[in-house]
Amino acid sequence: MPWTQVYDPANNLAVSALLAAIPIIFLFYALAVRKMKGHIAGLLTVVAAIAVAVFGYRMPAGLAILSFVNGGLYGLFPIGWIVVAAVFLYQITVKTGQFEIIKDSIAGITEDRRLQALLIAFSFGAFLEGSAGFGAPVAITAAMLAGLGFNPVYAASICLLANTAPVAFGAIGVPVLTLGQVAGIDSMLLSKMIGRQLPFLSVLLPFWLVAIMSGWKGVKETWPACLVSGGSFAVSQWFSSNYLSPMLPDIISALFSLICLILFLRVWQPGHIWRFSNEPASRGPRSHHAPGTILKAWTPFIILTLMVADWGIGPVKAVLDLVTIKFAIPGLHQAIIKAGTSEPMNAIFTFNWLAAPGTGILIAAFISMLILDMRFSDWLRLFGETLHDLRYAVLTIFLVLGFAYTANYSGMSTTLGQALTVTGKAFPFVAPFLGWLGVFITGSDTSANALFGKLQYITAQNIGVDPVLTVAANSSGGVTGKMISPQSIAVATAATGQVGQEGVLFRFAIVPSILMTVFISVITTLQAYFFTWMIPAHGDLARPAANNAVASLSGGLWILAGTLGAIVILAVIVASSNRHAGRREVYTPGK
Repeated sequence: MPWTQVYDPANNLAVSALLAAIPIIFLFYALAVRKMKGHIAGLLTVVAAIAVAVFGYRMPAGLAILSFVNGGLYGLFPIGWIVVAAVFLYQITVKTGQFEIIKDSIAGITEDRRLQALLIAFSFGAFLEGSAGFGAPVAITAAMLAGLGFNPVYAASICLLANTAPVAFGAIGVPVLTLGQVAGIDSMLLSKMIGRQLPFLSVLLPFWLVAIMSGWKGVKETWPACLVSGGSFAVSQWFSSNYLSPMLPDIISALFSLICLILFLRVWQPGHIWRFSNEPASRGPRSHHAPGTILKAWTPFIILTLMVADWGIGPVKAVLDLVTIKFAIPGLHQAIIKAGTSEPMNAIFTFNWLAAPGTGILIAAFISMLILDMRFSDWLRLFGETLHDLRYAVLTIFLVLGFAYTANYSGMSTTLGQALTVTGKAFPFVAPFLGWLGVFITGSDTSANALFGKLQYITAQNIGVDPVLTVAANSSGGVTGKMISPQSIAVATAATGQVGQEGVLFRFAIVPSILMTVFISVITTLQAYFFTWMIPAHGDLARPAANNAVASLSGGLWILAGTLGAIVILAVIVASSNRHAGRREVYTPGK
């Protein structure tokens, strides 16, 4: 017999909210105060969550454990798979010596560490967020910054902060599309509203990153570059979200910001080149490489870009999903009824082994092996080493996602959401915090939108505020919770080889996360009561049927064929450039 959720087990919403918050409070305590390793904190949090679900919410123990397993499987695949593949690709460039050339090429743009962080963590990271999403942006950019000479923990922290503004439109707009579907609002209408909130944060984020790295003196030294980086990103984010599509803002904004900053740095450099205190004042003459050599070194990331972009496009997904395996979780699928409805909760695990972004990254790693002349046996050995190095990080992700699913299936997450809706006219200020809470628990803006999107809609109607505003604020506020999500922190520590330092990263990010959420909350409140003209005009809120169009299989095949052709052309150019240079760089084991 199905079990029906209870959102107010204590018959007092405030007391029930405190009960539901016990695992979250413990997780904050474990990471920020006790500085526990991520997998230990995650395991104890899971125990607390299952105990609250069983004894507080009277959830059958079997369902609580199965909910944890369901979430853990999702943590392994696709999240853990993305992290392993991304770190593996980076390790290939290190082991083959190509990353040294990449470092020199970046130094050729600027040797200032602050501006390198803007190029890689902010702009390139936003592109990866828009293309692949999940853990790929933080994993790849954190590893790159650590390879450039950033302190690994510092690199991870910077990338967590940078991976905020693009999150709402990540993975080709999936969070916004999901939000529109759940709330019953046209996704383009939500895209417009989010595009009138996040650009204010986007333009400030480069200044924030530089201030954290080098203080306000550093901001004074680099403010023109910060303005170019954040300003170009914000303008293109606003334009593309309001006039193009919710699927394009991250990719367009990231590329535009990256190009603008690179061009600007060709004519302007800060008067003082900032480095870390433990670095020498001057690194001496920089190595110069032929264009073909630089192209070869960057080839893995160029191929990565092509692959993750393809893997996020609808028609390509339709082709890759033809071999997807789906199965219901025995004993959990439709065994739980949502409170107040007769709607059973589905529990279907999707093993999209080919369509998963991690598989696209692994294919990029395989092609890179061929282009970089790496032996297949060495490639396999390096993959095994990567798996071994990331074992605790993947375990942490497994536990964190298991906790998130336990909180969702038991009703604890909904209890916390309902508790925040009793604020009445102050709800527009609270609405972003609801998204922030959802992303902290689930690690995903998409999941937070699915969890609280409808709740935002209903509450806004009850207080007389346009639902478009608060529903959009769920996603806009959610992006600021990404940096403190245990899932994101686990990815960052894994990418930089700092597993066990999760508490350090959490304490670094918690204050900026809250301050950024307050910033979004103030904007939302002003738009609700003073600047209502910023809310896009609309009639019917319903999501148009056109958004449900089935992707074309033939279109996906043509896109994949075009990508394959581009990779072949790239490989030919790299090979001919090396022959022209009169040498060919061959992989040497142990290099």
